[in-house]
Amino acid sequence: MNNTLIKGLALLEMLAHSEGALGVTEVSAKTGLGKSNAHRLLQGLVEAGYVRQDPSSGDYTTTIKAWELGSAVMAKIGLTQMAEPFMASLLNRFRETVHLSVLEGDEVVYIHKLDSPEPVRAYSQVGGRAPAYCVATGKSMLAFQSAAFLEAMSTRLQRHSPRTITKAAEFLSEMDAVRRQGYAVNRGEWRESVGGCAAPIFDPAGGVIAAIGVSGPIERLRPSQFKAMSVELIKAATGIGTEIAGPGLSKSKTR
Repeated sequence: MNNTLIKGLALLEMLAHSEGALGVTEVSAKTGLGKSNAHRLLQGLVEAGYVRQDPSSGDYTTTIKAWELGSAVMAKIGLTQMAEPFMASLLNRFRETVHLSVLEGDEVVYIHKLDSPEPVRAYSQVGGRAPAYCVATGKSMLAFQSAAFLEAMSTRLQRHSPRTITKAAEFLSEMDAVRRQGYAVNRGEWRESVGGCAAPIFDPAGGVIAAIGVSGPIERLRPSQFKAMSVELIKAATGIGTEIAGPGLSKSKTR
C-alpha cells in the first residue's frame, strides 16, 4: 500500500475535521509527521486543489474541493434532501427566501435555496458566493472557527455596504455573541437592502458543516423579528443535525 497516499489522506482528513486553519507545526504535531514531510504533503494537496494556504498567516485549511469530493456521499445521505422539509417549514412560516450554505475559506457557498413567494425578495443563486463575515449563514459558521482563524480574518475585512463590520474588535465581539446565542444576523452588511438570520448545523462530532438561514428585504425583515426567527432556525438546524447523525447516534458535544 502506498504510504505517501495514506499519509496524505490522513492529513487531509485531519484538516477537514479541524476547527480552523493550522500551521505546519500544528499539522506535524497532530499527525506525527516530521515538519518537512508534513510541508511536502501539504504543498501537494495545495497543488491538487484540496487545501489552500492563507497568504497572510501561512496556515492551511481544506477547500470546497474536499466537499465536492464528498458530495457524492452527501447525496447518498442527502444533506439537501434532509434539509428541505425544514427549509420548507421556514419558508411557510416566514415567507422569505431560505438558504442552505457551506463555508469555503472567507466565503459562503449557497448549496440549496427555496425562494420567497413574494414578488420582491432576496436574490441569490445556488452555487453563488458571498463574503462570510457579511451574511448571516456565514457568520453563524465563522463563529465556531478557531481563534487564530478569526483573528486573521479580522485584519482583512472589507466594506461592501455602509453597514459592513470592518473593525476587528467589533467583528470579534460579534463572533462571541453568535457563539453565545447560537445564531447570527445580517443587518444589510452585504447588500444594504437585504437582511437575514441564520443558525449553524453541526455534524455528529460537533463540527459545523453548514448553516440554514432566512433572508429578505430589510423593509420586511425587521431586527425585531430576528429573536423569534432565531428560535425556529435553531430548531431547524438541530433537526437537520439529528437527521444527519441517524438512528442511535448523537453529537459528541452540544452547543
